[in-house]
Amino acid sequence: MAWTTPRLDPERSRRRLQILAELAGARAVRQRDKPQREHTERLRQLIATRRRVAG
Repeated sequence: MAWTTPRLDPERSRRRLQILAELAGARAVRQRDKPQREHTERLRQLIATRRRVAG
């Protein structure tokens, strides 16, 4: 028994591929920026801790 999928119209297929490509691009940007965000968050926590201790 072969699996068959209903054929999508070309416009719908094109839009679907475009959306998937945009999602993949957004995911790549988030992964690339993640280390910087983590570093920034660690610095903020360190600064807040030092302010509490010094204050």
